[in-house]
Amino acid sequence: MQRTVLNIRIEFGLFFIGIVLFFGCKSNNKEKTLPVKSEKKNLEIVAINDTAGFNSYMAEFGLCDLSKLDKRIFFEIKYASSDNFMHQVLYSIINKPFLQKDVADRLMKCQDALLEEDSSFHLFIYDAVRPVDVQWKMWHALDSLKPSERVKFVSNPVNKSLHNYGAAIDLTICDSKGNPLDMGAGFDDIRKIAYPSMEAHFLATGELTEQQIANRSLLRKVMRSQGFRNLPTEWWHFNACSRKEASQKYRLLEKEFTRQ
Repeated sequence: MQRTVLNIRIEFGLFFIGIVLFFGCKSNNKEKTLPVKSEKKNLEIVAINDTAGFNSYMAEFGLCDLSKLDKRIFFEIKYASSDNFMHQVLYSIINKPFLQKDVADRLMKCQDALLEEDSSFHLFIYDAVRPVDVQWKMWHALDSLKPSERVKFVSNPVNKSLHNYGAAIDLTICDSKGNPLDMGAGFDDIRKIAYPSMEAHFLATGELTEQQIANRSLLRKVMRSQGFRNLPTEWWHFNACSRKEASQKYRLLEKEFTRQ
């Protein structure tokens, strides 16, 4: 009888251990499924960033990847990183300069003109096509400024921007190692020292040097050779045409590519 009780206790103990192990394994299995879910998420992101699908989508708007057309032109798309005035990534997939084909052709001729000035110089693009939904984010980010002041730096999304059509470029000049020339003010600098219209004033005050203005003048010279027009408030911004002309010739890019 005593032996039977002992056996029962042993069996009960083994049964209890079995239950603990069962639920323990079940808990471990749940933890092991987490990386799988994460992998599924990653696979979804890869699908959204499908290069062929993205390029096809951009082609629908007449936009072409300039980096494939001309390796002489350097680029660093600022809104694909946090290195911009908003300090956040604004483009989820656009990380190369996309422009309308005829605009890209003209820009490549500007590169030709630049090489005639100095064989070691390259155009260096900061931004090209920009979706309208990103334009709205920029517009709201500067809401501390009155709309009349804000439009000096960001076009009102209601009226659209030439960037939204792929008909405007933000760029500078760099050397063969990718080092930008000194323009006396950085990209996206909203101070008046970045205004081309105020260069004479800042030269007189000593806040801009003759070399910095010469660098800006060189950029304007090569861009104007193909009909690009500079903004009076941004040394880096050039329009390929008027907004009216763009609306008649090109399709508007409202949003970035997403998986259909």
